[in-house]
Amino acid sequence: MKEWLRKLGHDEEKLDRLKVIHVAGTKGKGSTCAFIDSFLRSHASRTGFPKKRGLYTSPYLERHNEMIRIDSLPLSDARFAKAFFEVWEGLGLCQEDIGTPKQLQLLAVLSFHVYLQEDVDVAIYECHHGGEYDVTNIIRHPVVTAITSIGLDHEQELGGTIENIAWHKAGIFKRGACALTVPQYPNAVKVLRSRASELGLDLQLVDVSQQLPGDFQDPTQRINAFLAREASDAFIMRHNPHGGMTVRDIEAGIRDFKWPGRFQIVKVNRTTWCLDGAHNPMSASISAKWFDRIPKPEWYGPLCASALQFVNPILAQGVSFFLAWTRTAMTPMRLLIL
Repeated sequence: MKEWLRKLGHDEEKLDRLKVIHVAGTKGKGSTCAFIDSFLRSHASRTGFPKKRGLYTSPYLERHNEMIRIDSLPLSDARFAKAFFEVWEGLGLCQEDIGTPKQLQLLAVLSFHVYLQEDVDVAIYECHHGGEYDVTNIIRHPVVTAITSIGLDHEQELGGTIENIAWHKAGIFKRGACALTVPQYPNAVKVLRSRASELGLDLQLVDVSQQLPGDFQDPTQRINAFLAREASDAFIMRHNPHGGMTVRDIEAGIRDFKWPGRFQIVKVNRTTWCLDGAHNPMSASISAKWFDRIPKPEWYGPLCASALQFVNPILAQGVSFFLAWTRTAMTPMRLLIL
């Protein structure tokens, strides 16, 4: 990553100019990043800071452009194409000595290239997976690092235990940065605290028992919002003379939060689609519980259910989803796993 960016004229000193909020974890990374973006947007509308925000998340839902956002909006086709060919042509001369980046590596390089060109006031980065060896983990001086709920995922690369996975996630911690996380398995917290202390950091465990405005579709999103609120406030307090987040900022950030494909309910004609991008056993279980809690319409006949068999072997660990509909199909509901 560093060699590719150097080839594009972005050395480590230039990368240090980016003010980064780095987010890792198993469940809720994208939602947490989107909440951070929403909170900072509401704060900026009141104070003028941060004027320009970058948001990098993965994977995309419909188009690659969604992964690289500026002020909450995906790059336009023209801007994406311009940046893509700048990167592609810039790296073309070095294929023999340092190789060609793979898809996610290329998109990460593209994001750094764009955010440096655009001179964003904050760059919010979601890890692809892991943390220690993730391609996004090249920032030496992030402002805030945050770790969402940790569970089993990417076990072949990260290890088959919560402790191993927590070790990898904690790789985003950097000396001088704020280190945040939410309530975790005790063994995970122990590992996170140990890695934080090695860098002289005091790991902050976010209190998720307080009240938050808004009606959350799922308790998991509430936890993500708490973490995002603390991350946003920590960032603002380090850079903004106007002070931290206000109740108004928080209320507006939650009200205006949008993240398609995550605990999303869409009604099309007489069918209600419940959408969530569950991709591991932890996410699958949470999605199933969310679907079970959703108020169902008045059923016209007996409830029928059928189990989904996952094609992905990581998910085929006894986790079942259900598609529910009525015999007459007059008010059907569907659970769609993206």
